[in-house]
Amino acid sequence: MTTPHALVDLHCDTLTAFMDTGPDTLAGLREPARREGCLSALAACARHADTLDDPCRQFALCKIPKGVRWAQCCAVFLPDGLDQEGAAAYYQLHRDSFCRQMRALSPRVSQCRSAREIEGAWAAGRTAAILTVENGSALAGRLDRVSVLARDGVRMITLTWNGENEIGSGNATDHGLSPFGRAAIPSLEAAGILVDVSHLNDRGFQDLLEVAAKPFAASHSNARAVCGHRRNLTDGQIREMVSRRCLIGLNYYSPFLREDGCPATCEDIYRHAIHFLELGAEDCLALGSDFDGADLPPSLDSPEKAANLYGYLLRRGLPPAVCDKIFYRNALAFFQANLP
Repeated sequence: MTTPHALVDLHCDTLTAFMDTGPDTLAGLREPARREGCLSALAACARHADTLDDPCRQFALCKIPKGVRWAQCCAVFLPDGLDQEGAAAYYQLHRDSFCRQMRALSPRVSQCRSAREIEGAWAAGRTAAILTVENGSALAGRLDRVSVLARDGVRMITLTWNGENEIGSGNATDHGLSPFGRAAIPSLEAAGILVDVSHLNDRGFQDLLEVAAKPFAASHSNARAVCGHRRNLTDGQIREMVSRRCLIGLNYYSPFLREDGCPATCEDIYRHAIHFLELGAEDCLALGSDFDGADLPPSLDSPEKAANLYGYLLRRGLPPAVCDKIFYRNALAFFQANLP
């Protein structure tokens, strides 16, 4: 068998891919005087854009290979720099878009909140869609919003993007978690929302270790020892995540896979996977494509090509049991253990 029985992808930005991220749109979102008009225009698009089934996107339901049971974490991505009111409104707009698409596309996809629901969707012949958030600014600096996201079915939140928010800072600075961030971690854990450290900087990661009581994820991060980008995880961080039974998704973006500026290939995924395995991450390693959130290389820019990676890893000598863990078993086991 050269294609996986199933594939769980921990991160894509397809849900918000319709958004014009040009400077004028971003300025409109960040300026209260212009925000209402900007959000109204985006909402009009969101009411009609089935981004999760758009064949022009890297990920689309119609592109999933036949015979592969698929679970896709769909992130509401929030750009840096929104104020609290703007961030809350922006999150709500895209949450509404996700819910509308789940209804419109219900014969083929179901929102899932647990491993059991994922397997139920697969049994019914549907793709499983898990709602997540990229950028903790969606909390708008308020702990009471944790329960709002939980009620919406958000199952994972990337604490930061590249810049700073109320929780802490991404890789653009070396600031750690804020007091609010330290308080938000246990609140998220108590609400059953997985903490995601992708984009979090090294100091913030260290701060997180002091307050996190439950396993967490790095939904789309690679190994810094193989590719030295600061978005990637150090060996020490990987070992810590292994010891805490965390989950790590391999990212397909070329600059996070190799340092020479060339497009990445399946061989680069293999090199990172081997390094993770050498550090003991056999039960922690998964996939986190970053579909529609990055300019992915031609060898990895669609669900079909991601599924073909399974056969490549087999040919490179990884045992089928290990490939199954990377493609779906580790993520399902992690969800089973950590999502109520």
